[in-house]
Amino acid sequence: MNRRQFTKILGLSAAALTMSRPAGAQPSVTPQISITMDDFNWQNAVYQSAAARNRSILSTLNAHSIKAALFVIGRNVENEEGQQLLGEWNNAGHLIGNHTYSHQNLNSPSMKLDTYTADIAKAETLLKTFSRFQKYFRFPMLKEGDTAAKRDGVRTFLSEHGYRVGHVTIDTSDWVITSRLSDRLAKDPSADVKPFRDFYLEHMWDRAQYYDSLARRVLGRPVKHTILMHYNLLNGLVLGDLIEMFKSKGWKFIDASEALADPVFSAKPKVLPAGESIVWALAKANGTIASLKYPAEDGNDVVEQMKKLGL
Repeated sequence: MNRRQFTKILGLSAAALTMSRPAGAQPSVTPQISITMDDFNWQNAVYQSAAARNRSILSTLNAHSIKAALFVIGRNVENEEGQQLLGEWNNAGHLIGNHTYSHQNLNSPSMKLDTYTADIAKAETLLKTFSRFQKYFRFPMLKEGDTAAKRDGVRTFLSEHGYRVGHVTIDTSDWVITSRLSDRLAKDPSADVKPFRDFYLEHMWDRAQYYDSLARRVLGRPVKHTILMHYNLLNGLVLGDLIEMFKSKGWKFIDASEALADPVFSAKPKVLPAGESIVWALAKANGTIASLKYPAEDGNDVVEQMKKLGL
């Protein structure tokens, strides 16, 4: 497969793939990364109140001069407390994106196209009242359709309504780690958090290296990364440690809005089932990268690793 055929599969022009790098220039040796958080599930407070979690995450981002993107489930801002908490993100200047109203899986055989697109529109009615809301959409669970009709139907809906997709480049399983940490602390509030913290940092670093390498192999250049994280207890407790870890390894943090301007986010790979990290999907469309498991990150291997460590 030559470059022209590959770019056609990706839904990108050859110019788009290289527009971020001047002719003759070498790719930056410094990986760039942005923080994107999903869901905004503030009602599941364990060990740390919703207000405390909000303050902790926002103060950490502010301390490092990072503007993140928060992809919000609409039902989480229907009441006054949810609106107040999200208002703090809005006032701090972070990007607010659409993550549907009810967080349903587009790849479910029972999910209908019109039901799903209505869910996107319903979330927008709640989110558009916030001044930092922008029309970026992230698919729940990163699932973009189990059929071509659903995949292409949602893409058409998003385009017609002025949305861009806020893809993940670095997929992770932080949601599994925080679930097990929350269960441990619910049973024993005095439990040691450090082993979970250490496992988390190692996991996130491992996934970042994998997807950065995959991007360079598939596109022939580095991308401006968006890392999948969730608005959860784990990040309420150790987000600062995560940021410091990446900095210590030579990675540079950039604002989410800057990362999302990378041409890779315009790609529309024609793979089925559709979704996962955009880097994974492009590698799948390429067809030359071996050992791409599906789903790319289902959390099962992480659970097994944690069990072996007694976590």
